[in-house]
Amino acid sequence: MKNDLVYHFFSDDDFLRVSKKIKEMEKITAGEIRVSIKETKPPLQKRKSIRELAEAEFYKLNMQNTRDKTGIIIYVLLKERAFYILADSGINEQVSQDTWDEVRNEMQSKFKDGHFSEGIILGIERVGNILSKYFPIKPDDVNELSNRVVLD
Repeated sequence: MKNDLVYHFFSDDDFLRVSKKIKEMEKITAGEIRVSIKETKPPLQKRKSIRELAEAEFYKLNMQNTRDKTGIIIYVLLKERAFYILADSGINEQVSQDTWDEVRNEMQSKFKDGHFSEGIILGIERVGNILSKYFPIKPDDVNELSNRVVLD
């Protein structure tokens, strides 16, 4: 059955908590946060790096189309035990990769302890707080992208 591996790590309640955390953090930032969880690499993309896969997912989800180029994705590849935080150009002009590497390290320590949903929620919270400093919510802000976790 598809998604067997996903449900080894996460429950439906976990996905609800992740979506709620995204919604909560997007109330303080104009940034758009997405989480995409894949079991394995897509069949035709076996040779691609985790960054390349995150970039492909970013474009597949049309995250490059946000008004201020403030989309950011947490892309998780379960079988490879890998994930990547990828931000759009508007964010990268303001926030260095070192910042996302720190968030990654914090998330990794949760994952190592077997706390997968807590790690993702921590990542979303850290990303949201960082984005709120550089991209505070605007009076005319609209939620441009779904807050639901993407599963394939």
